[in-house]
Amino acid sequence: MLVDEKPADLSERLVERLVHTFYGRIREDVVLGPIFEARLADRWDAHLGKMIDFWSSVALKSGRYGGRPHLAHQGLGLEPADFQRWLSLFEKAVHDVCDGAAAALFIDRAHRIADSLQMGLNIGPNALHLPPRSPDVAQRVQRSGS
Repeated sequence: MLVDEKPADLSERLVERLVHTFYGRIREDVVLGPIFEARLADRWDAHLGKMIDFWSSVALKSGRYGGRPHLAHQGLGLEPADFQRWLSLFEKAVHDVCDGAAAALFIDRAHRIADSLQMGLNIGPNALHLPPRSPDVAQRVQRSGS
């Protein structure tokens, strides 16, 4: 299979099944469940729809997702261990829902997404450890509105 080739067993129905299986497990997870519940509370149905669009865009290139994942994950206090737990639950859901090339594609994309989110949130092994700004630089930045 070529990198951009869609596995034959990949479909919208499979994406929907995976999303529902995975987030059902997230909601029951003692660590991740409360993080998601605090953000989503009574908006789970909307979130599931958005995640189906997201994974459809990722796996099927449907282009339906138009959100900003990095922004959505800011302020949650996430740590690298949370991403490892997320990936573990996701991989188990993938293996329960599909196999072969479709499973490989979902797992590959999930790892890339987790890496990207951690970079965007500046946590994990790829975090930038920048020196603190000097007070005058911070004041100049504040005054310039940057």
